[in-house]
Amino acid sequence: MAKTKTASEPKARKPRTAKKNQPTHEQIALRAYHIYLERKGAPGNPFEDWTRAEHELTQAAAKPAAKPRSRKATVTSIAA
Repeated sequence: MAKTKTASEPKARKPRTAKKNQPTHEQIALRAYHIYLERKGAPGNPFEDWTRAEHELTQAAAKPAAKPRSRKATVTSIAA
């Protein structure tokens, strides 16, 4: 009698990618550390630092990138 496979093999999962407006764990950790340094190491709440960092980075990512301005030569006349 031949053995039959009754259980299907698990499907390969796609790797998780960061969403466009979502900062990475490392980015949030670094910003939270900078917030800590901004208060010169004074005691604070690490959770509040983390949530503030996450909020700031999310808001910054949500803003559209500014278009570079074209540099046109401007001539100004000086009245003598």
